[in-house]
Amino acid sequence: MAEIIDFAEAQAERRRARSHERENLERAVEVLKASLAATAQSLAEAPREQQAELLTRVERLAAMIRYGMRMLGDSSDPGLDGPRLGESR
Repeated sequence: MAEIIDFAEAQAERRRARSHERENLERAVEVLKASLAATAQSLAEAPREQQAELLTRVERLAAMIRYGMRMLGDSSDPGLDGPRLGESR
């Protein structure tokens, strides 16, 4: 009986840990989204010489957001493994 109780306690602890991990990941995705919005605003106002660097930053932030959303299960984006627009499998 003690083994069953220990197992149940271990499962409960894992659930709590996953909940905290999810909350942290959700916060990280929100920070990334805010950073993406700020970078997009900067891109709109940036001189031509800075636009390439800002576009690279936008691409990286968007990729990190997609990855975070996939980890959260909030995205239907297939990522690199899925078909591209106009492609069929």
